[in-house]
Amino acid sequence: MQIGYFTERPYRWLPEELILKNRAFFAISNRHFDREKAADDYNYYLDEYCYAEDLGFDALALNEHHGNPICMGSVMNVEASILARITSKAKIVLVGNPLPVLKHPLRMAEELAEIDLISRGRLVTGWVRGAGSEQFFNNANPAYNRELFNEAHDFIVQAWTKPGPWRYEGKHFHYRHVNPWALPYQKPYPPMWIPGTLSPETVEWSAAHRYPYIGLGTPLPATCELWDFYADEAAKHGYQAGPENFGYMVATAVGETKEKAQQAAAGFVYGGGQNAFSGAEFMMPPGYNSKAAIRTLAKTQTSAWLGISGQKLKEQQQGAAGDIDYTAIRGKLQAALERGQQNMQVIVGTPTTVIPKIKAIMSVLRVGIFIILHLQGPHSDGERRTSMRLFAEEVIPALKDHARAIDLADPFERSPGSVALGAETKRAPVADRGPLPGLGFH
Repeated sequence: MQIGYFTERPYRWLPEELILKNRAFFAISNRHFDREKAADDYNYYLDEYCYAEDLGFDALALNEHHGNPICMGSVMNVEASILARITSKAKIVLVGNPLPVLKHPLRMAEELAEIDLISRGRLVTGWVRGAGSEQFFNNANPAYNRELFNEAHDFIVQAWTKPGPWRYEGKHFHYRHVNPWALPYQKPYPPMWIPGTLSPETVEWSAAHRYPYIGLGTPLPATCELWDFYADEAAKHGYQAGPENFGYMVATAVGETKEKAQQAAAGFVYGGGQNAFSGAEFMMPPGYNSKAAIRTLAKTQTSAWLGISGQKLKEQQQGAAGDIDYTAIRGKLQAALERGQQNMQVIVGTPTTVIPKIKAIMSVLRVGIFIILHLQGPHSDGERRTSMRLFAEEVIPALKDHARAIDLADPFERSPGSVALGAETKRAPVADRGPLPGLGFH
């Protein structure tokens, strides 16, 4: 099993009232940006990833968002290139580059090839469609989002594998001369992991390409259904999906005591947390979501990632106005944090109490990749490192033992899509719903 470390690298110097007043992190004026504090944070987060490698995490995961202080990774390939040089063992996982807003896939192919070369083959790249606000920020037409995603991906694969020079004339991209000199260290190209929430289109695409799919803190029962859908699609393509095809990321906070762990976890709802990533007017632009996805979202009252939910849809239709009762909002946020823990979408506690919770997730979802989303909010360097150290020293060994005991192979131990499945052979189960009732799911 691969156990990864991930942080959004939050800008830690915004008063919570400012975020709550704006009703989101996105669109807060950059007049509140402090260059000295930001410089300190960028350098600290790079050091923190080195510390994660020293502690024994297998993978260092990065992401990218634009115009949003919830995530300092505006250009994560810059961070990845630095980590490629200053780390030596851990995989560098990108989750992922937002292909539809980049507008220059040949440049992306060159950037990633250099990172893979500098790291000597430790890059794991990944692709995302980009949140709705990314379309707005980058002036990208959301109606073409999936088309751009597919074409950019296919072009990058060709750029890495088709000897040049050659000409490319597509629907959205055009190049007179394709002949990148720097090609990836890994052959034919770096592994690709695809993060997502509950989009069936993305799952179908991932299964067709035999790429591992990483669930981003989605509810366990819904994730089991998504795994089944992936496995059914995999069977259509002639292979048996297994742990090597699946990963899961979940918000995690570990403390020396129960009380300290809860204090650390409070950062996950600071300013509204992930659910306040962006306002509905930016998050769901017309044309970005399919009709099927909109119907699903309308039925979803809460969200695991980026605040996409039925409530957001209602806000978009009705608007949000009136005075802000900060005390009432903080009370609702605390209640949401407690619900997240009950639903096992936020894992909080001492090492002793965290281990059985994560083991249960591993047993139900049978994933070969497990990534922790580490502390959000304005925590100090010391608080962050304490949680990291406790997880690495006391939790990781127990998870590794459990993974071996229940045969959770990762994508480097068993290539995704390598287990052939005959046309008349029924696929094997990929999730185990047996423990769900005991975990409080019905």
